[in-house]
Amino acid sequence: MHWITSVEYVSSYKLKLGFEDGSVKVVDLARHLNGEVFEPLKDLRLFKTARINPDLDTVVWENGADMAPEFLYEIGVTEQPAAAVAETLGKYQAKRER
Repeated sequence: MHWITSVEYVSSYKLKLGFEDGSVKVVDLARHLNGEVFEPLKDLRLFKTARINPDLDTVVWENGADMAPEFLYEIGVTEQPAAAVAETLGKYQAKRER
């Protein structure tokens, strides 16, 4: 079972979420804003109100919408830390120079 420890608006319908296992994932919710509760989130002003509800340990919005942290974890794309990206790039460049 997963829970969310941080939320940050990125752009469009994307959020950067921190999870209890230390992972950071970017979720794009554009395709998932269907139904009576989620349709209003297509208004970016409302979408940007995303915050963590400590009782639910997940993201909630001002209109009462929330999403299961397990679902958000599953659809999220893991963000690589800057150090990992730099290390990978360095290895790639060193390999090309050989």
